[in-house]
Order: sequence, then C-alpha cells, then structure tokens
Amino acid sequence: MFGPRLLNYDGFLTGHFVPYNQTTAFSVSRRDAFTTLISGFIATQVQSQGSALAQPSVGFREYIDFFDGYSLTYPKNWIQVKGAGADIFFRDPYVLDENLSVDISSPSSSYYKSVEDLGTPEDAGKKMRKQYLTEFMSTRLGVRRESEILSTSSRVADDGRMYYLVEVNIKSYANNNELAVMPEERVVRLEWDRRYLSVLGVENNRLYELRLQTPENVFREEESDLRQVISSFRVNKVSA
Repeated sequence: MFGPRLLNYDGFLTGHFVPYNQTTAFSVSRRDAFTTLISGFIATQVQSQGSALAQPSVGFREYIDFFDGYSLTYPKNWIQVKGAGADIFFRDPYVLDENLSVDISSPSSSYYKSVEDLGTPEDAGKKMRKQYLTEFMSTRLGVRRESEILSTSSRVADDGRMYYLVEVNIKSYANNNELAVMPEERVVRLEWDRRYLSVLGVENNRLYELRLQTPENVFREEESDLRQVISSFRVNKVSA
C-alpha cells in the first residue's frame, strides 16, 4: 500500500507543535508553510480510564505538518526520533516498543480519491495485516509470527472525511536454541505480543496511515489515552 519508508528530513521545518485548542487553517501554500512557525504545547490532563496499573495521563501535544497535510496529538512525554524511516516518528522514552508513525504514499504514484478506494474496512484490514507480516518477516531459524485482525471500522470525523481504523494483534515466537538437533531441545517461547492500530485517510490524492504500536499489556493499561491519539488523526488539503 505504501512505498519504501523514507524519512522526511525536513520534519522540524514542515511540522510544527501548536496548542491543542488552537484553530488553524490548513489550506496554506507550500511557500507559506515554510515561513509559518507555530509552537506550543498543551498540558490538558485527562482522567485515566484504564486499570489500576495504568499510569495517569501526561497530557498531549498537537503536531501539524502543513507541508504534507496532516495533524495528530501524541503524549507530551514521547520523543521524536529522526531517521526512523517514516514521515514522522514518536516513541515512549521508557517503553521502547511503544511508538507511533505516519506514512504517506508517494505523490507521483498514487491517485486516491477516497479511503474507500481500498475497498471495505475489512478489505483494508486484510491488506494491512499482510503488510505488517511482510515488514516483520524474519530470516532467523525457528521464528514464527501469528496475526489476528481484532477489528476493522470506518467513521466520518468532524472534518467530514471518512477514515478507516484497523486493529491487529501480532505475536512473535522463537526457539530458544535454533541450532539444536533434537526437537526436545528446541523450546518455543513468546518473544513479543503487540497491538497495531492504523488509521487510514485520503487527501491530496495520497493515502495517509497513522500507525500506533504498543505491547498488549501496555495497551490494556493505557487504552483510553491511546485511543485519544488514534481519534485525533486528520488529513488536510494542501494548496499547490
């Protein structure tokens, strides 16, 4: 669905941090986008809806990319990682398996008019699961990946655009002794158990994906905050 992930090294020039409650016009020219610098952050606290083990919400920042045309909110204690192969990439500084990224299809080879060009949400879910497994393919001996589509849905957001949401669980298993000759010496163990949540939207003839990755046990504790991040994603018209 997407080409190779290439980092936008102009991320700090084209993406800006703005107060969460600020209203911003997105249909700006590309020339103006480079001369517009808006920064700030929010510290709005939301009450944790998770289990007793969940940490209190730390609040959110809003990130707007005027050049490529999208916006999102993310936990304000997460850090941006450059060179991660996505248009933008943030991760939890403590839970290293927890992160979010945005990927955008190439403007020269994609002509999407609507997210419905992908088919139904179920069709999109199958494509995303296949893409995940391809990305996580391993050449190590004894590695096995199991995947399950947990849910697929569509919604019309407050911007009038339709978005698809896909949730997939992937488990990775590996032998503790890949080179063992006897089967009893090869004990299979669970390496990791993660949930992947992808929001898909279309604008500017391009397909946008916000992907959130988190360990399943962390997701259960932080579900309320993570779903707020997912719900925040918007794609926006970019003027030529």
